[in-house]
Amino acid sequence: MIDPSLTHELLQEWKQDLAAWAIPDEILAQAGEKPWIHPVAMFTVDGDIPDSHSHRVAREAVPSAGSVLDVGSGGGRASIALAPPAGTLIAVDHQLGMLDAFADAATRRGVHHREFLGDWPNVADDVPEADVVVCHHVAYNVGDIGPFLTALDVHARVRVVLEIPTLHPLSTMNALWKRFWDLDRPTRPTADQLGEIAQAMGFDAHVDVWNDETWGKRVEMPDAERVRFARIRLCLTEDRDAEVAAALIDETDQAPREVATVWWDVQR
Repeated sequence: MIDPSLTHELLQEWKQDLAAWAIPDEILAQAGEKPWIHPVAMFTVDGDIPDSHSHRVAREAVPSAGSVLDVGSGGGRASIALAPPAGTLIAVDHQLGMLDAFADAATRRGVHHREFLGDWPNVADDVPEADVVVCHHVAYNVGDIGPFLTALDVHARVRVVLEIPTLHPLSTMNALWKRFWDLDRPTRPTADQLGEIAQAMGFDAHVDVWNDETWGKRVEMPDAERVRFARIRLCLTEDRDAEVAAALIDETDQAPREVATVWWDVQR
């Protein structure tokens, strides 16, 4: 049963918790580049994609030659692993470079594909339904999560599958923010909150927690590039690269990332 009061409260908490991740203006003013970067090179799909719990949950709901909609697709890791049994993959992303990488990966695998450029759910009306909708590592970027989840559900004929870390993905850099800026970062929202929101909205949502052993090993990238991306996210200038490299060795947690698969079957 949908509880409007509880749903509103949970949605407001999610929005406020995400807003707390904003970088203080005095730090942003010192940044050499905009810190909110998603380099295409970190999301490309080359070679085999290691199977995961999220893939298995989605794959079991895809009919033979069925369709999968990948929202916030990046290079397609969430959906390309589902073909087969999927025969058609549909990607939505706000970065053209990501869609180009997705199309290239799908073409190399001989899978029929379509791409839509834009932010979800703003472009949702232009995007067709699919048997299964997947959405990996996007929810923590969405303050207005209610309409986002509703649009995912409306576009799925069988199942919706989201994947996010149990804690905000930038939590792994909290020690670095303390080290360089003496800034305490938030600890919320969490995957459990997302599951509670989905349930309050009337979806029969499950939250499956597991360890992703592939985290940080998905894409081969020179150490210098990893240092550069970390430095940009930390709002530091290029002359701090050596310090960032040392800090990454000292502070970065190399343990597997605890991840949640939040999923439900469509009930219409």
